Amino acid sequence: MANGNNATIGFEKQIWDAACVLWGHIPAAEYRKVIVGLIFLRYISNAFEKRYQELVAEGDGFEDDRDAYAEDNIFFVPEDARWSKIASAAHTPEIGTLIDNAMRAIEAENKSLKNVLPKNYASPDLDKRVLGDVVDLFTNMDMSDTKENKDLLGKTYQYCIQQFAAYEGVKGGEFYTPESIVKTIVAILKPYENCRVYDPCCGSGGMFVQSADFIEAHRGNRGKISVYGQESNADTWKMAKMNMAIRGIDANFGPYQADTFFNDLHPTLKADFIMANPPFNLSNWGQEKLKDDVRWQFGTPPAGNANYAWIQHMIHHLAPNGKIGLVLANGALSTQTSGEGEIRKRIIQADLVEGIVALPTQLFYSVTIPVTLWFISKNKKQKGKTLFIDARKMGHMVDKKHRDFTDEDIQKLADTFEAFQEGTLEDVKGFCAVADLQAIEKQDFILTPGRYVGIEEVEDDGEPFDDKMKRLTGELAGLFEKSHELEQEIREKLGAIGYEV
Repeated sequence: MANGNNATIGFEKQIWDAACVLWGHIPAAEYRKVIVGLIFLRYISNAFEKRYQELVAEGDGFEDDRDAYAEDNIFFVPEDARWSKIASAAHTPEIGTLIDNAMRAIEAENKSLKNVLPKNYASPDLDKRVLGDVVDLFTNMDMSDTKENKDLLGKTYQYCIQQFAAYEGVKGGEFYTPESIVKTIVAILKPYENCRVYDPCCGSGGMFVQSADFIEAHRGNRGKISVYGQESNADTWKMAKMNMAIRGIDANFGPYQADTFFNDLHPTLKADFIMANPPFNLSNWGQEKLKDDVRWQFGTPPAGNANYAWIQHMIHHLAPNGKIGLVLANGALSTQTSGEGEIRKRIIQADLVEGIVALPTQLFYSVTIPVTLWFISKNKKQKGKTLFIDARKMGHMVDKKHRDFTDEDIQKLADTFEAFQEGTLEDVKGFCAVADLQAIEKQDFILTPGRYVGIEEVEDDGEPFDDKMKRLTGELAGLFEKSHELEQEIREKLGAIGYEV
């Protein structure tokens, strides 16, 4: 059976069980902090205890040596902060204070986490009996397989967004990017060792996790990657810091959360890879105060939509051979509003757009609008050409509301890009096509993949046209007749109770 990426099973189900325990006992806006903090504490304690036992078994007396943990990217957990102590006090009145103190002790031991961990467990608003039940849930959780395979905090954030968006009024762009979309971007861009990876709206940091995993999976060292990010939401910034800490990824997210447009925390950065899922169609982003900004190389983005501000911000931060993979709402492909069409035209004429992938709907947990992947490159292998892929029929439904890509789907998209870059790709009607700048100009610089890939050819079933039409019209006549019968039956039933139609 093909592997999926986002199915809500296993660990995610346990997270939701914890959420249900808390339901009605804590404000929705506080839920993320409480749950994510407990996951973090449980996780680092689990990793510490495992390493602690290994050191004890080695018998060299290094089990209390902080360097013995740091060299394996494991946080040193002071005795009072270890999960065993938390678990034993789960059903005491002091459990909230105990957890807050544990968080402070961990921050004191690990300076990179200063002012990052939540410390709201002693709040009188949080029912301590319920908190103890949640601690029990986490105590019984199997966390042994989370280190390498799951973006643990990101998936928790996904659940928060999915279940509590209605309460928090979350806008379309404020969510964690589904793993299969991130994996697709990473598989196409192929980040390598010693590269600089940047995300100007990094959320909980999933792009970096997948980049590091990709490098490691291809026999590289996941530690040899320079990560730069920025996030404007304080709670999400802290979540990203925790996510990187769990993964052992050394990341520069700046000293605090900040608005990327108004306070670029990495002004001189030129990144090898930029991967992002910026807020869709963000309005009121501050254009009037940034009209002469150096980043608007291709034109000033309109005040009512930040899509082309995000694109140009990323291009500004690209190294000479840099590549971008980003998610945008479909409107950016064809809009002519407020000069956006002219900006897109100039970006295309600069030969920066390497590929466009139209995605199916329902890949995101919290929004259903169709989106597209853009791939922008400073030094394209295929000069003057752009790859268009229509992937709207790919993926499978995990449930009634959510679609997912399999690993095979992702590999197909990555292989298609690689064949294009090597000059060996043949157009496939309805799926992929290569267009030069002249062909794009004929389409008024609109980048909608359907304009280039055409409609998938349907295999001829061998039935003569006249025979097929006679058969189909006969079937249609039968349906019409049945429709009239049902109509008459409805009229009679309504008439019987005094209602004439």
